[in-house]
Amino acid sequence: MSLIYLQTLILSLIQGISEFIPVSSSAHLVLFSDIFEGYKSSVLIDASLHLGSLIAIIHYFFRDLIDFSNNKKILNLLVVGSLPLIVVGYFFYEYNFYENLRSIEIIAWSTLVFGILLYFSDKFISSKSFVEDLNLKNMFTIGLFQILALIPGASRAGIVITGSRFLNFNRYDAAKISFILSIPALLGASVLTLKDSFVKDETLNFNITLGIIFSYIFSYITIKYFLIYTKNFSLNIFVIYRVLLSLVLFYFIYF
Repeated sequence: MSLIYLQTLILSLIQGISEFIPVSSSAHLVLFSDIFEGYKSSVLIDASLHLGSLIAIIHYFFRDLIDFSNNKKILNLLVVGSLPLIVVGYFFYEYNFYENLRSIEIIAWSTLVFGILLYFSDKFISSKSFVEDLNLKNMFTIGLFQILALIPGASRAGIVITGSRFLNFNRYDAAKISFILSIPALLGASVLTLKDSFVKDETLNFNITLGIIFSYIFSYITIKYFLIYTKNFSLNIFVIYRVLLSLVLFYFIYF
């Protein structure tokens, strides 16, 4: 296996796992690029990774999405929850704000701070469910939380779960809200990264195909088992991981 295909496999693994658990895929992708300084993923590779995750989430929740298409209330809620990130994210992209935040120091601090917020949110009483208690006010509030995902290290999944838990949704439904809201987020990321790019090179096209396939596989597995995990365990393992990762990064930044 050539080095470029191995790197794509590793990136797909990072994307597929970290996109859907509260640890931040963008932070881990940035860290991987810094560790392998000679490697920088192309725009199309980034798009292929997001596309693979998007296909996985649509596949896993296909029946739910069909039900949503016949349920205007749920559709409206998803639009309301997605609009804040779409609007603010577009301006971040157009004015290149995101690139200015892609520093290891920012990732280290946001990994720690949002990890601590995740810990406290997970202590809230679970009294609400996706089906019975999701309304425009709750979804808009969660959508505002989701804007914070534009900070590398915050974790889109993590901040949506944090916001949902602060609003007293149980862990399983908080994760489900996060997964459903990831569809417009991943679609937007794919469209933006593909907007100005078109590559005809055969080798790169094969590499892009690998990125989509492997990202899909790892994403689907993560979605399935993370939902099972949330039914049985707290989110403390992810908090511990985030704190340890931030401490390691602080060591390399400040010492």
